[in-house]
Amino acid sequence: MMPLVVVLLAYLLGSVSFGVLASRVFDLPDPRTYGSTNPGATNVLRTGRKAAAVFTLLGDTGKGWLSVAAAQYFAPILGLERWVIAAVALAVFLGHLFPIFLRFQGGKGVATALGVLLGFDLWMGLLAAATWVAVAAIWRISSLSALTAAALAPIYAMFFLGFEPRAAAVLVMSLLLIWRHKSNIAGLIAGTETRIGKPGAP
Repeated sequence: MMPLVVVLLAYLLGSVSFGVLASRVFDLPDPRTYGSTNPGATNVLRTGRKAAAVFTLLGDTGKGWLSVAAAQYFAPILGLERWVIAAVALAVFLGHLFPIFLRFQGGKGVATALGVLLGFDLWMGLLAAATWVAVAAIWRISSLSALTAAALAPIYAMFFLGFEPRAAAVLVMSLLLIWRHKSNIAGLIAGTETRIGKPGAP
């Protein structure tokens, strides 16, 4: 019963959209009504309010980190097995992708996935973030940065975590994140993806 409760709480936390919250806190349009219609930090940044984008980024990343960090901390106390921690990671990520509070229409999961990686292992998360930044600095395409980091994340997980349930969770998250970027992949192939700092949907 306890594992189910923990996983459910993680999903509910993941369902909290900080992009939508930012629109209310900073008195901005709902991010689902402009740009890419994605309630994530990149789309919120299109309003020109950097503070709102940072709020969204930190919130979406933080909920991923908090979920797995708490699960790992309380696992020995509650007698939770390692697979429960992996399930918590997937739950908070799926909550962001398919939030019950937004009729299951959520974001693409980049920030939340980063939070999960940071929660699993700080250096692994930082390496994934560095991958995103490096690709963005060279090509200035947000979706390409996310896809590259997602493709490499399972390799990082194998190195830092080894063959265990948390690494499997990272693989599943990476595959889902790539799937959520299918329209961006088509845009990359067609050469129509918008570069960071320019108007238009990614």
